[in-house]
Amino acid sequence: MKLSRRDLVIGAAAVPAVADATAQPIDAVLLPAKAAFAKMPYVYLDAGSTHPMPLGAKAALEEYLRYKTRDGLWAGYSIDAKEKIVLAGFGALVGAAPDELTFIQSTTMGENLVLKALGFPEGGGRIVTDALHFFGSFYTYGELAKLGMDVVTLPMTPEGRIDMQAMAAAVNDKTRLVSISHVSTTNGFEHDLKAVCDLAHAHGAYVYADIVHGAGSTPLDLRAAGVDFAATSSYKWLMGDFGLGFLYVRREVQEKLPRPWWGYHQVGGRFVTHVFPFDPPGQTVADYGYAQGAAGKFAMGTTSWTGVVQLEHSLGFIQKLGVANIQAWRQPMAVAIQTELRRRGYQPMTPLGSRTPLVAFALKDARAKLGELLAKNDLRLTVSANRFRVSLGVFNDMNDIDRLLAVLPKAPPA
Repeated sequence: MKLSRRDLVIGAAAVPAVADATAQPIDAVLLPAKAAFAKMPYVYLDAGSTHPMPLGAKAALEEYLRYKTRDGLWAGYSIDAKEKIVLAGFGALVGAAPDELTFIQSTTMGENLVLKALGFPEGGGRIVTDALHFFGSFYTYGELAKLGMDVVTLPMTPEGRIDMQAMAAAVNDKTRLVSISHVSTTNGFEHDLKAVCDLAHAHGAYVYADIVHGAGSTPLDLRAAGVDFAATSSYKWLMGDFGLGFLYVRREVQEKLPRPWWGYHQVGGRFVTHVFPFDPPGQTVADYGYAQGAAGKFAMGTTSWTGVVQLEHSLGFIQKLGVANIQAWRQPMAVAIQTELRRRGYQPMTPLGSRTPLVAFALKDARAKLGELLAKNDLRLTVSANRFRVSLGVFNDMNDIDRLLAVLPKAPPA
């Protein structure tokens, strides 16, 4: 089925508009950015699972491999310099200063470091989370509940939201942490981070946000919202790869926390050993200081250099396109999916008015009913046991949506 311009206008009218003064005219940027990616042998609508690597990031990685194999002269090639560029670039993308950031292995590692720094479960208290948080975290908070934490998991409403009134009723003066996903991996629901932080802070609680589906896809300012902690991997909307992510710790919070673990990259200042030939004498094995900022409390050990060189390109590419422009470009596609599949009788999970790149529908036995059909027609999207999810990347256009809607059954399969 091919949607007409009139269909899209009608569909868009049903969705509340969100003005964004930072968005530029769409023709001012190169969207869809198809030329920046390899020609794919199928319609890829699954960037929310693993985002394809831009060709520029591939070239940067090939350059790094030549450096790593010492293929030629590489004077001036500095991974340290690239790490600084990447931290600054990511900070600019999410509203964070470089001293509020450190590299981590994954989003899950970041969340666990925060929980450890806050003294869970030994310190007790309440944690408020919700059903639209990352489903991997259900295990984390289930285990904390077994160890004595008071864990409250707010349900998803029939419209696919988390109700702020329900959160306000759950957060009390015993609450120590509110843990959420900025943009839900399940259905793309976006929390109002400032509202969540204002509520939590009024009761003396901290806020942790999983930003893996927000960073790079949706306008985000962590400091302005008041978020205390946030973490993300880089293989989704940051267009990086597995094994490298970021942890954000708000500057005002850092000195209140103990180090949850010890990693070599936390060391800063003068490092002097006293155990080797010609060392100066001393009373300890070594004298050392601590790095400043989030790194001094949370930094790990070895950083993925391949991830760094990819992100140096990808973050610059995202900044060039502009997150607000990316959001504005994909919105008609999301509206088209929502409008047509709702008309056909599919059960929506994503709220109307959503401005994120994820659109999800519930369908009993979805994998059995749709998996083979989609694969046979060269369509790639997330199909779970009882739901399916479309993820819209910067390379997608309305032709991709037409193809999807033409293949999906005209009514939900029985």
